[in-house]
Amino acid sequence: MSEKNEPATESAERILVITRIFDAPRSLIFKAWTQPEHLARWCCPRGFTTPFHQSDIRSGGAWRVCMRSPEGKDYWVRGFYREIVEPEQLVFTHTWEDEEGKPGHETLVTVSLTEHDGKTTQVFRQAIFKSVEDRDSHEGGWNESFDNLADYLVQVSTHGK
Repeated sequence: MSEKNEPATESAERILVITRIFDAPRSLIFKAWTQPEHLARWCCPRGFTTPFHQSDIRSGGAWRVCMRSPEGKDYWVRGFYREIVEPEQLVFTHTWEDEEGKPGHETLVTVSLTEHDGKTTQVFRQAIFKSVEDRDSHEGGWNESFDNLADYLVQVSTHGK
């Protein structure tokens, strides 16, 4: 049994795992995840912008982001860093806010990075969602964000930033 006495298989269905291989060293990808000037450039779905990003990157530190849709609607998300192992792993909570700024259902995100021959494998895990539908809606947004990250890494590598 797992959370709220649900069968383990039901909980497993509400876990999102996305594995990506980036043509960049893990130290750069870790910076992209942990430095606000980098995060603001890639960490939202295609067409979205991040007009606000604040983070205190340390164990126990808080983060908060506003993602603005192409239609101008703002979506606020926040959490706390649980573990930071540079340049290998980040663990943080992820909670959407409602229109009054109150937190909703909390998930736990783990980003693990391993490097081999100048390429980095990123394993992203987010759990446990309230429903399979919630998991699926996040999968699309995260995949678009990781597409943005791949494009951004090319830019940063090309310009030597």
